[in-house]
Amino acid sequence: MKIPDGAVAVTFTGTAGEYFGIWIVNLMLSIATLGIWSAWAKVRNRAYLLGNTSIDGRPFGYHARGLQILLGRLIVLALLAGAYAVSLVSPVVSGIVGLLFLLVMPWLINRGLRFNAAMTSWSTVRFNFRGSYWPSLLVFVVYPFLSIMSLGLFLPYATRAKKRYTIGNHRLGASKFAFASGIRPFWVAFLLTGACGGLLVLITIGVAWSVIFAGRTEPPSAHVVALVNVFLIALFALIPVSVVYAAFLRNATYAGATLEHGHRFHSAISPARYVWIAVSNAVAVACSLGMLLPWARIRMLSYLCSRTWLIPTGSLDDIIGEVRGGETAVGDAWMDLEGVDVGAAV
Repeated sequence: MKIPDGAVAVTFTGTAGEYFGIWIVNLMLSIATLGIWSAWAKVRNRAYLLGNTSIDGRPFGYHARGLQILLGRLIVLALLAGAYAVSLVSPVVSGIVGLLFLLVMPWLINRGLRFNAAMTSWSTVRFNFRGSYWPSLLVFVVYPFLSIMSLGLFLPYATRAKKRYTIGNHRLGASKFAFASGIRPFWVAFLLTGACGGLLVLITIGVAWSVIFAGRTEPPSAHVVALVNVFLIALFALIPVSVVYAAFLRNATYAGATLEHGHRFHSAISPARYVWIAVSNAVAVACSLGMLLPWARIRMLSYLCSRTWLIPTGSLDDIIGEVRGGETAVGDAWMDLEGVDVGAAV
């Protein structure tokens, strides 16, 4: 693995033991309060994970409050309950409610992105998100629909458009992020993942045919049970395929992302290693009835950070000076009062 010249590593210093202590307390309190504490649990989890992630010793931070997240969840639940009650009137009304939800969804997503950005900082400098409704309607509603209608062939274009929108509308202080990438990396990810998925389908068909042929003297019910087992195994085997796709996308996304004044990013995730960590984590969590979930999360984050770099065009002190230059005390106070987490609850 060749590390780019001048690259500064992203480091993660969290430990499974520390995170387990936070996680188990959050779990117990969430159960005891019938889920109410989960809003504060989210804040504690993110504050720990981001606080232990740094670039050149400069940590990230998370500044949301549990009450903001709880109120956002209650508002969204109330809206969903109201929409469901109205949709029971008639199929026509149900269709109208569904359409309205699709139209409102981009606004909710923008709210969530803005809230999470405003509540996150690096080296005490806050992030921000300035997306608008109509571009998000295309990215989050129209393009996914086109991907389905094209049997997935539009997916590389939809994915690139989503990355361009979400990354390009983020800010660090006054400095803008941008995303510029050709379509080739997204087609490569799509085709390689499709090839893996296609191979899995062929293997499943072959195994299913062998089961039928080998058990041709068995009663039909035995064939059905055997075939269901084969296809369930194949369904779980699709998880590594999706992980491979995520690895290629992450590398392509970081390669195309830049921060104002030419600062770049680099990701060198190995799809095979990524699959191994994801699958072994899933097995460990399942076998431990969830108790190894903190260990699995720390293990994955440690790997991702160890394969991620910032490539600055100069000193990191210059970056901090650039991004702080456009900040004001009023702007920072507004971020603290940004409101409830309406979008992130969806």
